Amino acid sequence: MVPVSILVVTGTDTGVGKTVVTAAVAALAREREVPVAVVKPAQTGVAAEEPGDLDEVIRLSGVCTTFEFARFPDALSPAAAARASGLPPVSLAEVAERTGELAATHRLVVVEGAGGLLVRFDEEGATIADLARLLRAPVLVVARAGLGTLNHTALTLEALAGRGLDLAGVVIGSWPREPGPADRSNVTDLETLAARPLAGALPEGAGALDRTAFARVARDGLGPLLGGGFDPSRFRATLSL
Repeated sequence: MVPVSILVVTGTDTGVGKTVVTAAVAALAREREVPVAVVKPAQTGVAAEEPGDLDEVIRLSGVCTTFEFARFPDALSPAAAARASGLPPVSLAEVAERTGELAATHRLVVVEGAGGLLVRFDEEGATIADLARLLRAPVLVVARAGLGTLNHTALTLEALAGRGLDLAGVVIGSWPREPGPADRSNVTDLETLAARPLAGALPEGAGALDRTAFARVARDGLGPLLGGGFDPSRFRATLSL
């Protein structure tokens, strides 16, 4: 299992599979009877009565100890969405304090960001990277498989390193059912960028599975440090088949 009490999940972009990866980490913790909580500092693009990312986490993982600290209806960055709705932005300092309190009673707290690493949460420019620094938490980066992922991943990893943050690993959030040449080639390059093997690769469509099937996918798709049995060398061996 993750050898830390807090894990921050970010992405190289929006829509890369952060919520599914967050749910997979939570599902594996629950399966091992590890007390786990999931935090979403700010949910955007969802109305008050609509299900958000944490509802997906609950549905997929069965983990019901979840905390959403702010919600804004506009599908914008948290800072822009707060401004558009006339609501105060979420305070990442307060999120850090409450998350630290959760870590005192849970062996694992998973924090899912919004969009990419440097998306703004307030008018001062606070980002999920700042939250990770406040929490002294490692960051799990969720990346795409296809074209464009190498530049986005390289920039994300460079920003992490420049801020003195620890990388927990890189996970491909949605591995295609029929990977093309770019997808296959990018695996080696992603590992080169991260200077370590992949921490996992979840299959395309994992978020549509029921809880039992999702738990199996999580076990197969995430590496040992995240509680699963994903073997990056075995995964690479399939790329030439």
